[in-house]
Amino acid sequence: MRFLNIYLLGIFIGLTGCKNISSSVVDSVFFGGEIINPKGDEVIFYSRDGKISDTLKLDNNNRFQKKFASIETGVYYFRHGSEIQLIIIEPNDSIMIRLNTYDFDKSLVFSGNGAKKNNYLLKTYNQNDRNNRKLVKHSDKEPEVFEAFVNKRHQRQLKDFNRFTENKKISEYAKSIIKANIDYNIYADKEIYPFAYFGENKMVHVKDLPESFYAFRDNIDYNSDHLSENFAYKRYLFFHFDNMAVNYFYNNNEFHSKFDRHELSYNKAKLELIDSLVQNEIIKNNLLKYKTRAFVNSSNSQDDINEIMASYLSKTTSEEDIKYMNGLIASLDNLKPGKGLPDINIINVNDEEYTIADVVKKPTLIYFWSTNTKKHYKNSHYRVKELKAQFPKMGFMSININDNPDKFWKETINQYKFDLNNEYRFKNPKEALQTLAVNYLYKVIIVDRKANIINPNVNIFSKDFEGKLNDMIQKKELVLR
Repeated sequence: MRFLNIYLLGIFIGLTGCKNISSSVVDSVFFGGEIINPKGDEVIFYSRDGKISDTLKLDNNNRFQKKFASIETGVYYFRHGSEIQLIIIEPNDSIMIRLNTYDFDKSLVFSGNGAKKNNYLLKTYNQNDRNNRKLVKHSDKEPEVFEAFVNKRHQRQLKDFNRFTENKKISEYAKSIIKANIDYNIYADKEIYPFAYFGENKMVHVKDLPESFYAFRDNIDYNSDHLSENFAYKRYLFFHFDNMAVNYFYNNNEFHSKFDRHELSYNKAKLELIDSLVQNEIIKNNLLKYKTRAFVNSSNSQDDINEIMASYLSKTTSEEDIKYMNGLIASLDNLKPGKGLPDINIINVNDEEYTIADVVKKPTLIYFWSTNTKKHYKNSHYRVKELKAQFPKMGFMSININDNPDKFWKETINQYKFDLNNEYRFKNPKEALQTLAVNYLYKVIIVDRKANIINPNVNIFSKDFEGKLNDMIQKKELVLR
């Protein structure tokens, strides 16, 4: 990369060593790079606590650079559009990136001093992503066969990593980050397995798994501060507490009861386990928040929501999270079936402004997408194309959620030839997402011809979605005329 020499020319970075690498302070660190096909005009750099540390503007050549002073050694992350990537920063690092937004993770390359560890960390992320997508295919194997399969894969990855560290010198701190990314992804696979293998009807048999299946739990660190932003670690803890709470469910229900992941006592048990086992406030608060949010999003009982919130409020120490959760509950209360859809301003491809209710003239399915999640926006538009053929009297509204310049949205819809008559974007994305409680892109809202809510949260990718939509029509919840 020729631009690398241009950036590094004349830059001298003086860094001091430190005995305690996990808490060392770096005098300065250089971070820069180039974004091909940018989805905005900035790169956001985040500190270890998830706060914005700096906003790095792209120049006319889509390049950026920053010299940071007094920055602690640790795992940071940067964001462009809605894509996020972790980065390990240590003394003497001068790190450059180059990526193409059309294939963010696979095109991303690090160069400069500090690149080797980050390129290998990225390699493990991509390996994990591929393996996670294949997990369902292997989850129908018998427990002993599945355990042998994931253990073999684990050993293969560790052997590859050991070869890397023999040839490339990286710090013990960097080794611990990369190894955790390998280990915890495998551990998460084992925590997920019983949900996929037994299913909700036979989850009681989780107790019959081989004795060695969860032996690794003896070495789990619930308070690993330096892993608090590691995706594999967070993924593991999420499914670990789901799995651990299953025992509570069967201790308090009949042996042959059908397992219900939305049952109140099961979800309260998760919060109790988190509270009892996790002391690190950042890790604990995040787990409590997302487990509570998942329950609140799926529950139709106000009493249950009140009870789970009481449990949550007694455990979290984050005032910011409490404010967020109260706002979410208020938004969900305004999205109950029968209520009119809140006034949200949207803009069409001709830059004309409407409210959603202005556009809705017949029963309509409203779905959301981001230009930075290519797989999702291609799949969702293809799925809606199928539904249009099956339900020709239904309306379909596609809303982009990005807050970057609209040229990136228009480039995407023109590139993939999406139906321009159905494409919109929010005028104020942050406000709209909060008002409509859009916490994840798979959320879909169905309204009637007067923009009254029929269902505030459906999954068009579920196997029985067409059947549910037909039921709504048969019950005349949707009047198709």
